[in-house]
Amino acid sequence: MRTWWWVHKWSSLVSTLFLLLLCVTGLPLIFAHEIDHALGNSADPPVLAEVPAERASVDAMIADAQARYPDEHMQFVVGDPDEPDVTYIRMGESPEGSTINVFDTYDARTGEHLNAYPLEAGGFMEVMERLHVDLYAGLKGTLFLGSMGLLLVLSLVSGVVLYGRFMRKLKFGTVRDRTPRLRWLDLHNLLGIATLVWLLVVGLTGTINALAIPIFQQWQATELAEMTSRHAAPDQPPVTELTSVDAVLANASAVAPGKVLSFLAFPGNEFASPHHFVAFMAGEEARTERLFTAVLVDASTAEVLEVSSMPWYTQVLFVSQPLHFGDYGGLPLKVLWALLDVLAIVVLGSGVYLWLKKRNVTFDQWLATARGNAASGEATPAPAVSGDGASGDPATLGIPSTRTLS
Repeated sequence: MRTWWWVHKWSSLVSTLFLLLLCVTGLPLIFAHEIDHALGNSADPPVLAEVPAERASVDAMIADAQARYPDEHMQFVVGDPDEPDVTYIRMGESPEGSTINVFDTYDARTGEHLNAYPLEAGGFMEVMERLHVDLYAGLKGTLFLGSMGLLLVLSLVSGVVLYGRFMRKLKFGTVRDRTPRLRWLDLHNLLGIATLVWLLVVGLTGTINALAIPIFQQWQATELAEMTSRHAAPDQPPVTELTSVDAVLANASAVAPGKVLSFLAFPGNEFASPHHFVAFMAGEEARTERLFTAVLVDASTAEVLEVSSMPWYTQVLFVSQPLHFGDYGGLPLKVLWALLDVLAIVVLGSGVYLWLKKRNVTFDQWLATARGNAASGEATPAPAVSGDGASGDPATLGIPSTRTLS
């Protein structure tokens, strides 16, 4: 038990403040799609009196986007199974896809340009996303936050072991009211054990999401490289005259029946090759819309060269992304995710309170010490959760919600 106590104490102490940050910033990100619509950053297609029999030409949408942004390069055509009447055009300063300069919405039925996402505007949602994803520190920040997810899992597992011993003489759900600290200790334990499964899911999926770049690099270096090398000579020059994108999408749909476009990577992109398009086709239902089939298409002839299921480790990533934000069951699941997030914030906040009270340190005293140490150049220990019987703590390719490629 001493070992479990030590593991719980230090996994909580190290990670609590970062997990609080993740919970607070994750709350608005759960509703990123709805917030974007409310702020006017996303546009819904208009209601049509008569729906055209055929879908609009994607080639025409691309031509319109190129006319609007002549200095930008095509990177992706993005679809969304949840919004079949919209098509997104993503462009950047180069085909590779590392920088997004354009993310425009088109009506998939008429080809009408609906809106341009204000990438340059920044604002509240962008700040929340960057803090949640990488702390404005790029891949290093993302991997660091992923490690906090692992500490969360350690804290939860060790907390369950401690909770079993802690509750041997108490009924489940007991909240003693003798002192404020005892009341918060019991509430901390109760809420922690009640949200245990959700916290484990969020912690594990968050850690997997943090590995997105290494996961894709592995896929690009192995499966994608092998697939493209079978259909292009090593010394073959990159394709400069691209075939019709409408033809590419039609041929990809023909070899993937029952699936719709999730995103189409253009030649030169990190998800394709200099000689090929790669269409990522997904199921239309919530349970299959993250299970992708990669269709390799010749960039000059639109001929389908190979159809391949994505490897298991990328499928795990794709499935974990919506699960992390509750983004696969509609608004009711998002509301449930938000309520659980609030409970997680209470668990973390109460853990900080218990740590401070255990040492008879008020926040004002801690703040005064912090200011004094800052003046003298010394470091101030951050308040965090201690391991005195607490049961546990909680923990995209560009743009959240429909703005992600995956």
